Amino acid sequence: MNVDELVRDSLREQADQQIPAVAGLADRVLALRRRRRTRRIASVAAATAAVVAVAVAVPLLKPGGTTDVRPADVMEPDRITAHPDQSPPRDLIAAGRTALAAYFSRAVVPVPHTADQAISTHTYWLLNPTTKKYVKTTKWSWVAVAPGLQTAAVLEQNLPAHRIGLLDLASGEVKRWIPVDHTVGGLAFSGDGSKLVATTYSANPDLVITPKDDSEGEQPVVEQSHRTGFYVLDVASGQGSWSEVQSGDPNDPSSFLNSRQDFAFSRDGGLVWSGLPSEPGYQYYDLKGRQVDAPADGKHVQWYVDAGFSPDGTKLAGDFAGKKYKTSSWIVDPRTGKNLTETHGQQLLAWADDSSLVAWDIGKDGNEFHQRLVLVTLNSDKVVPLSDFRATKDNTPGRWEPVFADR
Repeated sequence: MNVDELVRDSLREQADQQIPAVAGLADRVLALRRRRRTRRIASVAAATAAVVAVAVAVPLLKPGGTTDVRPADVMEPDRITAHPDQSPPRDLIAAGRTALAAYFSRAVVPVPHTADQAISTHTYWLLNPTTKKYVKTTKWSWVAVAPGLQTAAVLEQNLPAHRIGLLDLASGEVKRWIPVDHTVGGLAFSGDGSKLVATTYSANPDLVITPKDDSEGEQPVVEQSHRTGFYVLDVASGQGSWSEVQSGDPNDPSSFLNSRQDFAFSRDGGLVWSGLPSEPGYQYYDLKGRQVDAPADGKHVQWYVDAGFSPDGTKLAGDFAGKKYKTSSWIVDPRTGKNLTETHGQQLLAWADDSSLVAWDIGKDGNEFHQRLVLVTLNSDKVVPLSDFRATKDNTPGRWEPVFADR
């Protein structure tokens, strides 16, 4: 049985077991992509730009602002593209509404003329939407992909950057640059793709301090935060405003920030937020930079869980569970924080539809660092491999990190 037949049979079995679900809204939260170390923002956006802007695909809107989204239980097999023999992937991987738009590997590069400083650099492989293959590039330190898989917002190497590029993924060319007065280290689209939030830093947020004595077996540690605030920028015009946000005090554990602690938009795009390493785990601001209370559905979002809200907004991807299965994660009620169900998946990355997600999961060897992309379905034991296993060692090309976007 070939891969296509395996996937089709698996999805038919999943559909047979599912109760029909109501089609939901197509907006979803942007979840910050870090777990105890820096991770990129998973970007979710859809927009059409003006003549001077790069075109970004959008879902078909119905009257009232809802989108044409099929029920979760009728995801068609041809909406799944799996390559369980590839790691890192060479060809498109996708499931339902989401696609692996890019991936990157890290390397720690010593800073010249310093004794203990290094930069955690990224090498990206970006999906070419025409060839459906991933293309390597070393031009960018940061990439946020818009839905439709046609456009990305990028930052050049040597962070923090003085301009933001809008990149055409098919040609690999930057169609427009947005200059900024306050240097930028991270980017994320709003849910409708009309805005960008750009996190500003006064120094490179990916700076790490390497141990002076390697014999002690110490790992590199991150530098203190140099975050200064955020821009909210209109994608079409490149115009916007900057808001200052005080960085944490390294001597005050309650206000401590990771060296990279980026901002993203709230689910409805009306607020900007970032995670916090300490309680309550988040901080919210309005678009003018005034700190505000968390929205009703924003108090239980965990900044290191990538998948965020389900497309219809009724479920929230939670942290590792490991109760019913050796590797599993919680699905949470976003308003109460109550655990709704436990699903396969060591780490939840992106929603394919309202009842299935793409996740990292381990193999039969039980090695928690030996992971592959899989498609998991709520209240089902069916797990569909999407990629081969990635390497277990950090800072190697085989240890790749995914970037998902709606297609």
